[in-house]
Amino acid sequence: MLTLSSYASNFWSNAELNANLIIVMNLAGAMLLGFVVGYERSYHGRAAGMRTYGLVCMASAALVVITGYPDFWFGGRAIFPVNLDPSRTIQGIVTGVGFLGAGVIMKEGFSISGLTTAASLWASSAIGILVGIGFYAAAITLALLSAACMIWVVRLETWLPSRQAVAIVMQFKSGFVANEEAIRTLALARGYEIATGTICIGAKDDKTEWRFVAIALNRKLATPLSAMAKELDEFDGIESYQLAYARN
Repeated sequence: MLTLSSYASNFWSNAELNANLIIVMNLAGAMLLGFVVGYERSYHGRAAGMRTYGLVCMASAALVVITGYPDFWFGGRAIFPVNLDPSRTIQGIVTGVGFLGAGVIMKEGFSISGLTTAASLWASSAIGILVGIGFYAAAITLALLSAACMIWVVRLETWLPSRQAVAIVMQFKSGFVANEEAIRTLALARGYEIATGTICIGAKDDKTEWRFVAIALNRKLATPLSAMAKELDEFDGIESYQLAYARN
């Protein structure tokens, strides 16, 4: 007859405890690797920081590592044999983290933010998966490469030639008629060209509003936003404006 003590002993057998110890070590390692990747985001004040990355990485490792010990589920007394396909578990993790990543991506005008955070969260889940299946060296390498990518590649982007994009919104005074050719000429004189297909024109209460993206021909020679704002302040035909770097 199965007693309560004999049933409980199944959960505290040496084999069960050894399996739990391995799982705990995997969880702790995955959490630390998640911290490594999330520190850069936390340092730069992003919404998703070390805690988020640690949780994503640790949870991914937990969901994968438990599929490797089906014989120990329910104290090794499962009524039916547990047959698992780890690849389906990994598929579910990737899908779930995809929804989480979509939640941190924000679009405002021509600017999109959160793409790097979403991509690094996805990488964090991959780190947890590698830890869960026992590829520890690969998991550590991926964590270090992900952290290095977010910390140092931005410096490489600054050093390499690039063309900064600026999102511009201009609302003209009532009755003022804007001329596209004149705006393009003014932009070129300040080191910018209007990106093809970005011009959006609206009108309300007899006032016209133009929205477009201007791309710097040369990052070092392009007029700074502060200087552009000063010029727009002195332009008689403009009632209000907004300048912002079009980030993504």
